[in-house]
Amino acid sequence: MPDPRLYESDHYVVLETNQSEQFFTRAELLEKLEGILRDRQDDLPRDLQRFATVSEQAVHLLETSCELDLGATNFLQWYVVRLEKS
Repeated sequence: MPDPRLYESDHYVVLETNQSEQFFTRAELLEKLEGILRDRQDDLPRDLQRFATVSEQAVHLLETSCELDLGATNFLQWYVVRLEKS
């Protein structure tokens, strides 16, 4: 049986247009996604349109995807990483 810690998702590496890679906690990434989604309510991906709140949209996006289409020249991607203390 796999170790349950393999499925923990406390930290993410975030790749964004014209930015260096950044590390976010789950809460920080949710906040970033909510900010982006708040400004795009008229242009949401179809799977997010069924959610009533921006918070629900952000959680669903975080839990089911690893990128958000921001147009032809922009991108936002995130990947779970495990940070270990040395």
